[in-house]
Amino acid sequence: MSAGEVVAGPDGALRCPWALSTADYVTYHDDEWGRPVHGDDALYERLSLEAFQSGLSWITILRRRTGFRSAFAGFEIAKVAAFTEADRERLLADAGIIRNRAKIDATLANARVLAEWAPGDLDELIWSHAPDPAGRPAPKTLTDVPAVTPESTALSKALKKRGLRFVGPTTAYALMQACGLVDDHLATCVARRT
Repeated sequence: MSAGEVVAGPDGALRCPWALSTADYVTYHDDEWGRPVHGDDALYERLSLEAFQSGLSWITILRRRTGFRSAFAGFEIAKVAAFTEADRERLLADAGIIRNRAKIDATLANARVLAEWAPGDLDELIWSHAPDPAGRPAPKTLTDVPAVTPESTALSKALKKRGLRFVGPTTAYALMQACGLVDDHLATCVARRT
């Protein structure tokens, strides 16, 4: 076996190697990552969490996701868009989330922008950038999985053009992976969709 290939988990099932470092990752990998996510609020949450993850490990965000959901009103766009300066100060002091001023400000600003969009616009915009699965062979090893693609670059540009922040091409690709626009589970991974 070469580096980056599937690995047998405690239950004997083959999984992407990154999924086996913690029990939290196994559950996330098996039940969420790469599964289609729809709905403006759900996609706003994923977009926000991917932005908070920038420069950090995903496990840091995953373990604080409950805190993030509590702090950001369940990531309901309309509620977060109505946050005040007092809410911003509360967020900056909240030990249950990542207290990064730029990321908090972007999350609040993005909600205000998205609150002006028609229902379904965010879902439609994001999913319009999903590549044709027939043109993407299943990755065999982690080295076959890109960090950025032409589609993620185009999605990043489209989101920025509409006024969203903290949505670079790498963050956009992580969003595409997490929300099932692409299936980057390795070819023989138990969680790969057929």
